[in-house]
Amino acid sequence: MKLNAGIITEKLAESKAFYTETLGFGVTFESEFYLLLHTPGHTAEISFLLPDHPSQQPLFQPAFGGQGIYLTIEVEDVDELYEAVKAKGVPVAIDLRDEPWGDRHFAIVDPNGVGVDIVTYSATE
Repeated sequence: MKLNAGIITEKLAESKAFYTETLGFGVTFESEFYLLLHTPGHTAEISFLLPDHPSQQPLFQPAFGGQGIYLTIEVEDVDELYEAVKAKGVPVAIDLRDEPWGDRHFAIVDPNGVGVDIVTYSATE
C-alpha cells in the first residue's frame, strides 16, 4: 500500500515552487490541472489539484480551506535543512527545537496554509 496526500488548490505554481525549491522535491507528473511531486529518493508523493475541474467528480472539486492538516517530513539532518530553509528566506513558523519525546524539528507553512513539520527522530531513553 502506498499513500499519496492530495490538496485541492488554485496554487499549483506556488506549491510546485515551494516544494521543489525549498525542500528539493521532484516533479513526477504535471498538467494544467494536476501536479504530482515526489520527495528526494522517491519515497513519498504529494499531489495538487485545481478546484472545480470538470474532469473530477464532485468529491474532488471543493478547494482546501487552509486549516486542519499538517505534513511531517522526516530528514536525516534537520539542522542542515533548517539552515538551508532560513538561508532561502522561507519564514519559519516554529523554530528548531528538541522535544522530550525525541523529536528535533521545526515547522514551515506551505502556500496552501499546510503546516510542514520537518523532523529528525532520535532515540529516547
